[in-house]
Amino acid sequence: MISENLENIRRRIAQACSRAGRDPHTVSLVAVTKTFVADAVREAVGAGVLDIGENYVQELLAKRDQIRNENVRWHFIGHLQTNKVKFIADWIAMVHAVDSPGLVAALDRRAATSGRVLPCLVEVNTTGEQSKFGLASGAVTGFIRSLAGYTHVRIAGLMTIGPFLPDPEGSRPMFVRLRELRDEIVALRQPNATMEHLSMGMSGDFEVAIEEGATLIRLGTAIFGPRVRKT
Repeated sequence: MISENLENIRRRIAQACSRAGRDPHTVSLVAVTKTFVADAVREAVGAGVLDIGENYVQELLAKRDQIRNENVRWHFIGHLQTNKVKFIADWIAMVHAVDSPGLVAALDRRAATSGRVLPCLVEVNTTGEQSKFGLASGAVTGFIRSLAGYTHVRIAGLMTIGPFLPDPEGSRPMFVRLRELRDEIVALRQPNATMEHLSMGMSGDFEVAIEEGATLIRLGTAIFGPRVRKT
């Protein structure tokens, strides 16, 4: 089932890229494995998915230990607590949801001890929903300016979560806004803000996200099926 789902997703990615006049190779699929078992992740990896995203540090560490595949690029896509930075900053491929000065400082310190530059994305709350993390759109440029002195964190782009509406078109204004913000920040020419990525689009709206410039799409249920909620 997972292989078939991925084949269908790749076809839809290609079609969305065609509509937008984009090369499908400019879009990377991040498989969101929250609550899904390691065997399911292995199947996805076997079908060619090498970017794996987890929302919780404990689950991330457990699956990384179970999968043990050096080719997998692990992404942390949830709300990262500062006291958990030490567990992942030495090796994580990317942190998708940076939204506070304290977290950036902690990531920079830890990355410095490892001798690496850690790619991070700034999370933007484009919907204005209080239930979501992230910076308000109007605060993003100033926040990134304030990070100019960090040398071991690289601001590789922006991330947002759409509004979870039945019609994926409802997410388009949020994705457009994220792209516009990216372009504003590129114009700053800040050395540690390379801004090559827009992480936006999930199982219900990823095609719209691709049409609006997404370079990273985060899919879970479209790949693995419905999540089993813990009781």
